[in-house]
Amino acid sequence: MKNYTLNINGQLLDLTEPTVMGILNVTPDSFFAESRKQSEHDIAQRAKQIIDEGAFFIDVGACSTRPGSTPIDEAGEMERLRMALPIVREVIDHAASDRSQPIALSIDTFRPDVARMCVEEFGANIINDVSEGDEAMFRMVARMGVAYVLMSIQRDLKTTLLTFAEKVQQLRDFGQKDIILDPGFGFGKTVDENFTFFGEMEKLQVLELPLLVGISRKSMIWKTFACTPDEALNGTTALNALALTKGADILRVHDVKQAVECCRLWKLCSPSSHNN
Repeated sequence: MKNYTLNINGQLLDLTEPTVMGILNVTPDSFFAESRKQSEHDIAQRAKQIIDEGAFFIDVGACSTRPGSTPIDEAGEMERLRMALPIVREVIDHAASDRSQPIALSIDTFRPDVARMCVEEFGANIINDVSEGDEAMFRMVARMGVAYVLMSIQRDLKTTLLTFAEKVQQLRDFGQKDIILDPGFGFGKTVDENFTFFGEMEKLQVLELPLLVGISRKSMIWKTFACTPDEALNGTTALNALALTKGADILRVHDVKQAVECCRLWKLCSPSSHNN
């Protein structure tokens, strides 16, 4: 049985059972239009929705990393986050007293200075880095004492395992404690490579670290069915359910309610739930 926890401002967030990370994009150009929230009202409503529907993580992104996009510069990313994060933090703090576990504020960024600003000014708890990391980012998160999502941009499981092992050791050498692994579906992989990797994903558990899976409405789904991201919820839910059987600890999603239901049904079907 897994016994993973994350330190969230001195409170332990229990990952013994799978949980959900809700996506909040403060961008005008993220690939799924419904995830884009730019007004103060929309940001507050989305943060509240994520919490009300049962997620324990809010992942805020201010720089789109969709294929073919041109990332906003660092100053622009910071400006968007400085507008959004006070709103999200207020929603989290208001809801915290009603939750049995802490609610973690995650920042989706690949820039160390942006990450540092979010931790220092707004108390971010997790840095979710899609770049596969570098020494500057590793040193920053270790010094700040926040959790870190290490994502793979490698095309196959074997190379990912080798890369993860090397980079996890680097993080440990800098003193990093909480590390989460993300296979990086949709990053550096073709559709076929995504599915091949997904089919072997359970082997990542050999690294004995929490596993985050982010496949929500991604092209591996909508290209398979010749549809659009707007029409990819059913495929997302199907793959999220399968990801749980392959060891996913955190589902990063646009549609929180459906993912929380996946986690609840998985729990009811797992052998441990019938042994209590």
